[in-house]
This record gives sequence, structure tokens and C-alpha cells, in this order.
Amino acid sequence: MIIVIILNINKCGEKEEDMKNITIISVFISLIISTFATANEVNIFNARHYKADAELYGKFTAATGIKVNLINGKSGALEKRMIEEGSDSAADLYITADAGRCGAFQAKGMTQSGLTSSTIKSSVPKNFRTSHWVGVAKRARIIYYSPERVTGAELSGMTYEGLADPKWKGRLVIRKSSNIYNKSLVASLIANNGKKATAEWAKGVVANMARESTGNDRAQIMAVAAGEADIAVANTYYLALMLSGNKGAEQQEAAKKVKAFFPNQDGRGTHMNISCAALVKGAPNKANAIALVDFLLSPESQEHFTNNTFEFPMIEGVSPSPLVVNNLGLDFKQDLKTKVSTYGKNQAAALEVMTAAGWK
Repeated sequence: MIIVIILNINKCGEKEEDMKNITIISVFISLIISTFATANEVNIFNARHYKADAELYGKFTAATGIKVNLINGKSGALEKRMIEEGSDSAADLYITADAGRCGAFQAKGMTQSGLTSSTIKSSVPKNFRTSHWVGVAKRARIIYYSPERVTGAELSGMTYEGLADPKWKGRLVIRKSSNIYNKSLVASLIANNGKKATAEWAKGVVANMARESTGNDRAQIMAVAAGEADIAVANTYYLALMLSGNKGAEQQEAAKKVKAFFPNQDGRGTHMNISCAALVKGAPNKANAIALVDFLLSPESQEHFTNNTFEFPMIEGVSPSPLVVNNLGLDFKQDLKTKVSTYGKNQAAALEVMTAAGWK
């Protein structure tokens, strides 16, 4: 929005009258400046629903004076709204889980370049960012197993590709193909192995399923604990969340019955993903949005993330939650070769191969 103010001061008249005109004009301009000065804010379209995140935004406001306006919702609904509103959207940042979502949103032309501050460049590895969106926390998608029914020999050298091995027939549980975490995992396999090989892999995974895909990540871990399956695929932070007791005693006890395994340690490393912040196209408060992203990458903010959401920190020098360290460990090889930007690019192909394999 552009406001043009045209001031016409006549030179005729007495000096006293001129001074009155100037005074009125000065007050008018001061009111306009004051109005814009109070609009020191940033608007987040937020698909992450953690109380801890809201606490962090409060700290940002206290430190900078910039008000954070949260528009909460599911990712699909938020994206639909931003697309429909177009240039009229108030959105500055879109914060969500999974690089696949941010990449797909960028492909729709809904983001802009600008996340290139020195803080971002020095803190976030290149494979976890673009100039349009950047990771603010990390997670791994790993294998959970029953130590009572799965031997060390079976897991030795285990890879994601190995999930299609017939030895796991009737022993595997994993979420639906429509789940974004699975779409990104399969997209990474396409990036590394090609679409044809991944299509064959998907058929093997479906053949090994102990039951039709159902439930969230925690439900997969619960299934292994209950003896319905021997191995499951789920994100790292869910085990720590269950062990924390925040999801109840039943889930806490179930989490104690499984062990974590990080695949592909002899090769490219374990599949990594992020929670990401995307700079929305036409953001009315672009500078404030960038300042908030920089704040989220500070050591204080990263510690807040790790201790409350149980994700891995994005920056060096910050330790994960003790629940993560003690039950998942830190000594694992991350896949730093596969750029998370490929997840969005390969998302449609990933869903195609899973659907063709009968992965519901």
C-alpha cells in the first residue's frame, strides 16, 4: 500500500498563519508515522502446534518489541488460504513440519528469496535450506524394533532399502502413503536410487506389512510394543515424547519396550528432515520475518526447541534433550548428501510409486 500526501503551503498571509499551517501539517505527519510505527509485527501462518513454540515467540517479542501474530491451522488449509488471498495475504512466514511441504509450496510460486542472512548461512548446512525456506530444527525417520523378536544379526547393516527384504514379511508397520513423512522418505529414495528401483522397493514394503497402514507415528511404535509387528518406521522425536509421559502412562510403557535403529549407517546415512520456515511471497513485514528466523536459530531458541519438542537442534553446539540423548543417542551418521529440497520435487513421483504398489 502506498500513501501519497500532497502538501500545499501558500506563501501569502502573515507569518503567524504560516506557522499554524506548518503546525497542523506536522501533527498530521506525526500521527501517520505513529500509526505505521505501531505496526511493528510479523504474521506467522503456523502449522506447528506446540505450546513451546508460542512461548518462544513471546520471548522474541520481549527481546525485539516485534509483535507475533499467529494464524494456526493444518498445513493444507493454511496453504489454500494463502494461495486464495494471493497478494492480499498478510502472511510473512509459513512455519510447518517437513521440507516436502515447504518445497511444494515454493513450487507453487508462493515463496520468495530473502532468507540469506549471515546467521542463516553460518548456522544451517546448505542441504537443509534454500533462499526461500530454511530448517529451524531437525528430525530423523528411523526404524524401531522389538529387542525380544529382532536379533542383532537381522539388523546388521540394515538400510531403508532393506525394508523390502522378504525376511520382514508380516513383520513391518508404517504409516499411510499419504503421510508427508513417508512421501519425503520415498522422495529421498527416488533421489538416491531412481524411480524404477524405488517402485520395486515399494512393492516389497507392501508385501512385508503386518497390517494395512493406519494411525500416526506413535501408533506404529505402539504396534511393535503390543507384538502386532516386529519393526516400525517413525520419526525420532516421537519416542522421546512417549517416554516423557506427556502422552500418558500407556504410551510411556510402550516406548520402553522398543529400541531405536538408525538405517544406512554404512552408506549415505540416516534420512533427515526438518521443521521449516518459509518466507511468503509479498510478505508485508519481510525484515521482521527474517529477524524472527534468525532468532529461532539462536542457541537459546534451539535449546528451547530440543528440550520441549524433542527434535534435534539445527545448529552446532546445542545438545538434544536428555531423553533423546539417553534413548536415541547422538553417534549416528546423518544423510548430509541428499538435499531436502528434493523432497518437494520428488513428492508426486513418491506418491505415484506407493499408490501403484498398493500402499494405502
